[in-house]
Amino acid sequence: MKTDLSPRRLLLLQAVIILYTLSSVMAKFASGQEAPGRILFFFGMDLFFLGLYALFWQQLIKTLPLSVAYANRAMALLWSALWARLIFGEKIGVRQMGGIALVIVGILIINGERSGAEREERAE
Repeated sequence: MKTDLSPRRLLLLQAVIILYTLSSVMAKFASGQEAPGRILFFFGMDLFFLGLYALFWQQLIKTLPLSVAYANRAMALLWSALWARLIFGEKIGVRQMGGIALVIVGILIINGERSGAEREERAE
């Protein structure tokens, strides 16, 4: 099976993961509402983002190794922390930042090892 770990493909993967995290943002907005109509609106948006995520994720994992795709899903931690800070004004602690940094380092290692192995395969 041919896989594509180009920067464009990895950016597309991050865009899909951002869709996933936006569903959580909508759920948090829904939890803060009192009017039933507004609750339903935000839960509807939550389902909309989850639906888009599911469609794009299914198409994306056809072209990426599962180990890379699922390792990159951990970037949801970074995006969720970013939304928490920017949208909800929540504080991000030093431990949280350290944990996110470790996750990013792990993802970079996995992405780098995988693309290096593919270069070696093409050279043979």
